[in-house]
Amino acid sequence: MQKNINHMVNYLKELVSIPSPSGDTEEIIRFCENLLKMHQKVEMTTTNKGALLATIRGNNDQKQRVLTAHLDTLGAMVKEIKSDGKIRLSMIGGFKWNSVEGEYCTIHTMENESYTGTILMHQASVHVYQGVEKEKRDEQNIEVRLDEQVGSKEEVEALGINVGDFISFDPRYQYTDSGYIKSRHLDDKASAAILLHMIEEISENELEIPYTTHFFFSNNEEIGYGANASIPQQTVEYIAVDMGAIGDGQTSTEHDVSICAKDSSGPYHLGLKKQLVRLANSNKIAFQVDIYPYYGSDASAAIRAGFDIKHGLVGPGIDASHSFERTHTDSLWHTYQLLMAYIQAPMIK
Repeated sequence: MQKNINHMVNYLKELVSIPSPSGDTEEIIRFCENLLKMHQKVEMTTTNKGALLATIRGNNDQKQRVLTAHLDTLGAMVKEIKSDGKIRLSMIGGFKWNSVEGEYCTIHTMENESYTGTILMHQASVHVYQGVEKEKRDEQNIEVRLDEQVGSKEEVEALGINVGDFISFDPRYQYTDSGYIKSRHLDDKASAAILLHMIEEISENELEIPYTTHFFFSNNEEIGYGANASIPQQTVEYIAVDMGAIGDGQTSTEHDVSICAKDSSGPYHLGLKKQLVRLANSNKIAFQVDIYPYYGSDASAAIRAGFDIKHGLVGPGIDASHSFERTHTDSLWHTYQLLMAYIQAPMIK
């Protein structure tokens, strides 16, 4: 158990250290591809959208499964370079401005240069601006202070920074002695770390699986169209592995695997949900069934795209989603256990 957890935690630390806001994910896709090249019997293809599909052949190649996790994260783009050298942002993904106020960030230019900065309210100095707590956190007041000696738009442009450049948020990863993992971008790099370790375990232990299974590392989920294309034609069952959101009225915790019954797209496949619950119970895996009213996954995106599949959603419980996220190794372990049990079980009828 501890070996499995250590591998997943190590993968997670590496993944969150690679900037990958939606639209700028080539580096992290390449990282995963290079990792998976080390494992025998793993076939890989890259989709036109830039996602990575890793395939392990099973005893039955006519009926296939997909497990997907997304590698893209929240982020921003340079919206405007102000006359004083500060930078206004345009959001990538669905977060609230207050959740990034005070965060360190990096601007990535078209020429592959990187410049660091801090995301602040324009009225950040309490010795200058009174009543800043009453000011709205929005695209007009939130800006980036560059860590460069610049005081004008022209000086910023001379660095090679332009409108449309990507901005990534620092993850601030920490792994505590009590087993908690605090970091931005646990959505959904925690799930991606689990899938990477599953592939590692299947390959190194030469495990036979009953059905050909595709591990789909998608790269546009945060903007609504991740693994909703390039799904192999023989796919019957499709599981999105993504976070379980925690808060008032939710059952999900940082110590269980979450099984989603319904999100903003509607109910998930009943038979598949029942099978996941049965597998969790029979293998004594700690789980919670939950409903996420403001959530959508790559599985629901695939259904909307018209694919005739049985779709499900499971994942580790993540506190403070799209903000200062945290989970526990318990949740990684139980998610891993459930998914390993699932890929070795018969398909539902």
